[in-house]
Amino acid sequence: MAMDDSTLWVFGYGSLIWNPGFDVAERRLARLPGWHRSFCMRSIHHRGTVEAPGLVLALDAADGAYCDGVAFRVAPGQEEPAIAYLRERELISAAYLEREVPITFHDGGEARAVTYVIDPVHDQYVAGLSLEDQARIIARAVGGRGPNDEYLFNTATHLAELDLADADLDWLVTRVRHLKAGSPK
Repeated sequence: MAMDDSTLWVFGYGSLIWNPGFDVAERRLARLPGWHRSFCMRSIHHRGTVEAPGLVLALDAADGAYCDGVAFRVAPGQEEPAIAYLRERELISAAYLEREVPITFHDGGEARAVTYVIDPVHDQYVAGLSLEDQARIIARAVGGRGPNDEYLFNTATHLAELDLADADLDWLVTRVRHLKAGSPK
């Protein structure tokens, strides 16, 4: 665990941004180097099924890449329950790996944070899908936590509200809306 002076930070880049699910003492914008946000994980539980997988975001390693997101400082005394909750939520199919990573806060300073990255050898890993293919999957998939497009829309909206807009997610939002409306473009 990322325990520096008993402080636990968690780096969120997708649904954790708008639904952390644990007691948060502080939120700060942060950057994680060496990784990028990507719809590279098939979702067979939360936003899709085994028969019709959806896609969820994961951190995918890439030289020179970075991911801007939100660092959450877990409320003091809630570190163990927070990690237990996150492991139950994020490690449901073992496609994510829990990592302690260095982050830099947008307003200055650094910390180590727990985050969840894609396992590139897991069978749910699907790197290299075109944005069009991603949009078609997201537009139709539904899982235990609801429609896949809801996940996309919530994430893109919250990133934009934080001035962390992601061009690929913005394109996907527009395309998925057109697909859902039956529009060819």
